[in-house]
Amino acid sequence: MVLLHVLFEHAVGYTLLALKEVEEISLLQPQVEECVLNLGKFHNIVRLVAFCPFASSQVALENVNAVSEGIVHEDLRLFLETYLPTKKKKVLLGVGDPKIGAAIQEELGYNCQTGGVIAEILRGVRLHFHNLVKGLTDVSACKAQLGLGHSYSRAKVKFNVNRVDNMIIQSISLLDQLDKDINTFSMRVREWYGYHFPELVKIINDNATYCRVAQFIGNRRELNEEKLEELEELTMDGAKAKAILDASRSSMGMDISAIDLINIESFSSRVVSLSEYRQSLHTYLRSKMSQVAPSLSALIGEAVGARLIAHAGSLTNLAKYPASTVQILGAEKALFRALKTRGNTPKYGLIFHSTFIGRAAAKNKGRISRYLANKCSIASRIDCFSEVPTSVFGEKLREQVEERLSFYETGVIPRKNLEVMKEAMVQAEEAAAEITRKLEKQEKKRLKKEKKRLAAIALASPENSSSTPEECEETNEKPKKKKKQKLQEIPQENGTEDPPVSLPKPKKRKSFSTEEFVNDLETANNGNLPKRKKSLTKPEPVSEPEEAANRSVLKKKRKLSLKEEPLSSGPEEAASNKSSKKKKKLQKLAQED
Repeated sequence: MVLLHVLFEHAVGYTLLALKEVEEISLLQPQVEECVLNLGKFHNIVRLVAFCPFASSQVALENVNAVSEGIVHEDLRLFLETYLPTKKKKVLLGVGDPKIGAAIQEELGYNCQTGGVIAEILRGVRLHFHNLVKGLTDVSACKAQLGLGHSYSRAKVKFNVNRVDNMIIQSISLLDQLDKDINTFSMRVREWYGYHFPELVKIINDNATYCRVAQFIGNRRELNEEKLEELEELTMDGAKAKAILDASRSSMGMDISAIDLINIESFSSRVVSLSEYRQSLHTYLRSKMSQVAPSLSALIGEAVGARLIAHAGSLTNLAKYPASTVQILGAEKALFRALKTRGNTPKYGLIFHSTFIGRAAAKNKGRISRYLANKCSIASRIDCFSEVPTSVFGEKLREQVEERLSFYETGVIPRKNLEVMKEAMVQAEEAAAEITRKLEKQEKKRLKKEKKRLAAIALASPENSSSTPEECEETNEKPKKKKKQKLQEIPQENGTEDPPVSLPKPKKRKSFSTEEFVNDLETANNGNLPKRKKSLTKPEPVSEPEEAANRSVLKKKRKLSLKEEPLSSGPEEAASNKSSKKKKKLQKLAQED
């Protein structure tokens, strides 16, 4: 009996399931559809054989890319070879995608089946997957699916920025639309300004030039020989400028009011701006075509090549088309009408706008269009699948088309394709080496700039860290200055004025011995109070003075010292007040003695 297994690819890993009662399942498909919704009944039909989780999100992305492209990944190969029976003839493997089924059957030799009962079983597995695998919840399975979906989409969209053909499709579509709009608006300007100056239409044929000239002239009665030089610059032809001046003097047009003239000039300025934007857009299209499809643009031109890419949908789709499809691309209506009426099929589509078909004779137009379509398909494939795009192959293919044209006209035998392609290969290798050399130089410059930037950031970080203690010192010095100002303002508030005495700058609380006080008293008698030296010593105990002449002074000093606390205790402001009071009392005692 054939064993039916089902392969299910999930975001968390591969799952292999075995089906019970294969013969009944194959016969009773409606019953299978009913059992899918009921978990209990579904367990009676399907049992889990093996589950192989992906090691990481990157591995999951690689596997899902391989499955989508119909390639058997190494992980899938190892999983199937491990858990499927060795007798391959007795195994029937059910898969959801026919492409991966064909690849498994070709590489591993297992018979694969899709659709029918397999689709219903896979629908049930997808519904009850979190119940079939132990340790997997519905929330975690949904998160894995969401994360893998985002990664898969990013990988599909992520291409080289300089080789994206979507911009070419939008640019050529906008260019065609601008051509239609500019023609419509220019005809409106010609008709509107023609009421006032009808002869100008016959002299100037170009739409953009007509709008510029109409904007410059305004009222034709104000046109004189002084404006002739500027008119020559606009028309780029002296004879036309002279003819416009002569026609303005004998024009049959009607007079126009100032408000109508203002409206005509404003509309003409908008048409001129549109034509200027059209030129800049054409320049942008040429630059993009040289980056994305240089060979195709060198062979057939930027505009026709861009129209082929836009009509095909992308450069990859154009590269997949055969030459016969490229030949009639853009003439689908004529083709199906000819097939319906059994008439002659069209010989060319969008490639008719190239210069080669116009230069060929009427009898050779079909032959040259077929040859040109062949070379266009080759050029598009080279541009699509080459790593370093160059215009060498496009130039060589263009030379071949030129030689074919001359062969149709003169009979000169052209060179063989093999010789031309050998020359192109040699030149393309040289061009590719030069391009890679330039890219390497640009990468080195970028790395040097990045290193300089990182070095500057590294130098800036220690400077910021070293500047922080200096800022802290500055902030600590500011309140000290304020305290000094307060100490100087206190005696003035009391209403007493001291003689000009230089007070010490106490950074720390200091104390003075009695000998220093005695020396200060002696100098105070002379009328000078010297600055006290800073003493970093601890306060010494009070001792009796040795000099007999100053005993009375010392006794009074002792009395004062017993009443007051030492200078080292208390806040700084109180200490400064006490020191000033002591000085006053010492001066009074010296005067009494």
